[in-house]
This record gives sequence, structure tokens and C-alpha cells, in this order.
Amino acid sequence: MKAIRNPRSWRALAAGVVLGLCANLALAAAPAGTLEKIRVESRALTGNLQGNDAVRDVHVYLPPGYATSNKRYPVVYFLHGYAVTADIYVNEVLRIPGSTDEAMAAGTREVIIVMPDAFTRFGGSFYSNSPTIGDWEGFIAKDLVAAIDSRYRTLPKRESRGLSGHSMGGYGTLRIGMKHPEVFGALYAMSSAADTRAAPDAAASKTQYERMAGAEIRSEPRKMDNGPLAQASAWSPNPQKPPYFLDLPFDANGEPVPLVAERFVANSPVVMADQYVPALKSYRGIKLDVGDQDGLQAGNARFSDILKRLGVPHEYEVYEGTHGNKIGARFISEVLPFFEKHLDAR
Repeated sequence: MKAIRNPRSWRALAAGVVLGLCANLALAAAPAGTLEKIRVESRALTGNLQGNDAVRDVHVYLPPGYATSNKRYPVVYFLHGYAVTADIYVNEVLRIPGSTDEAMAAGTREVIIVMPDAFTRFGGSFYSNSPTIGDWEGFIAKDLVAAIDSRYRTLPKRESRGLSGHSMGGYGTLRIGMKHPEVFGALYAMSSAADTRAAPDAAASKTQYERMAGAEIRSEPRKMDNGPLAQASAWSPNPQKPPYFLDLPFDANGEPVPLVAERFVANSPVVMADQYVPALKSYRGIKLDVGDQDGLQAGNARFSDILKRLGVPHEYEVYEGTHGNKIGARFISEVLPFFEKHLDAR
């Protein structure tokens, strides 16, 4: 290595080292947010036939400034996807609080982030309302919001609440957003299940009947086997049919039951949108995004086209990616800045 003989060079090198150390110390000393896990009791979920717990785990991220100020904060609600728990999204997908601490240290506006757990007997609620699974729309839009507003220093108004989610959570964002514009002021749906018209076919229905005739069925995280049963529990419940309280689009003899398939169609956002035009137009901002290698891209494009036809202002982005490989990064780079732009912080 060549010796540095010029004193000015030595001073420049020393100054660079000092600046680097100061930068590292500043980063290390940056205030950290707090991640809490609370339990929220829901009247909307009480008495559901599936036996899902009406007292739900809820993760709450409080930004770095929360502990040292008396100010109130906007709230971003995030709905997780199917076949996993909120724990998995917090720890492995979004990587909260590390990712959010870094984003806010870099200048992203501080918000409270709330993620409820919606893992059910069959792996997911689809954030819908049925006697079989309970009223998940009411839980999110009423019980949960009320609990958060009463416990934390929020800005308790629609203009300061954002609703977002991924996959099944994106579906929930669109569904609940259309039905409860009085609660939320902006929507961001990531890789959403925007077109759910395709009900299980005869073969898929037969498989589920065979499974339901055997041992008791319960989902485990990360396993997708019970998707058709989760959707049927949400969209074609049957309180007269224990022990699973649902109908499939084909009966046990393989005969079609058209009304059941039509109930799936009726619960698809691409069909629902025409009924909620004033609600959709009331939002300060709506954004959809999806990866170019995501099997849900066509459904998202279709929903965007419907919003265009209805004259609903929104953003739609297709990015390079799969269904889930960039969700955590995009939550930081896209979702939080979107809500910074569209939510009232006062």
C-alpha cells in the first residue's frame, strides 16, 4: 500500500473517518418505534358458527416520536394475506419495526400502523361478513377502529385513516373500502384478489366433500389447501349444514348448484364496484399495484378498467415482480409515501 505523505491527505482521510463514525453513531442513535401486540374483543365476531375467536391479536406500531410527544397521528391499517398469520407478515414480510424505523429516520412521515390477525379455522376470513365466519367487515371498520382510537393518540377521523392490504388483504381493502367510506380516507390494495368470480369447479368441490367426510379440518399457517372452504365460509354460508356450515357450487353428487356460484360472483370486487361509485369517488386517493409475474395481474387490470369506466380517480401500477417477493420493500417505498400524500396529519 502506498504511503500518504501529504498532510492534507491525512487530514482529509481523518475527517472522512470521523464523519463516517458520526453518521454511524447518528444512525445507531436514531429513535426507535415500538411494536405492541394487543388483544381486541369484537362484538361483530361473537357467536360465529365456525368458532373463530372473537378476541383477536392486533399488532400496533407506534412511531419513534410517539413516546416523547403528545401529538396525535394518522393511522394506516394493513390487512394480511391468506393462509398466514399477522405475525408472519409483521416479522417476515414487512419486517416491522426495523423497516419502519429506518423509513421514518430517513424522513417518512410518522404514522401508527395497525395489523389485525384474520387467520380463521380455514386459513382466512376474506374480511367478509357471514354467519359462518362472523362479521369481519364490522370488526375492521367498527370494533377495531374504535379500540385503536380509544387506546392510542390517533387522529380519529376518516381523513387521517388509511386502509391497505396484500392479496386476501387487498381484497379486504377493496371490499371494506367500498362499504365503509365513512371510516377511511384513502385505499392502497397490493396484489389484490380483485376478481373472485371463479368458484370451485366440480372436481374441486368433490375433493372438498371427500375431505369434509373425513377427519376434522383445520388450517395450519402457510398451507393453502383450505382456500375453497375459506371462500365458501365467507360467501356461501349455510347455517343449516353443520359441522362446516357452508355450501359448495356442486353438490355431493356432482350436480351444479347455480345459486352458490352466483354468490361467489356477487362477492367479487369487479362486480361490486358499480354499486359503490359514490363511495369510491369520495376517497382522497386509491391505488392498486401488482407484479408483472403475478397470477392476479389480469384481475387487477380488470378492476382498474372498471374504475376508469365509472369515472373513479385512481392509480394503477404494474411493477417487475411476483405475487409476494417485493411486498415488504414496496410497503416502505410506495404504501407509506402514498398515505403521506393522501392522509391528513393534523
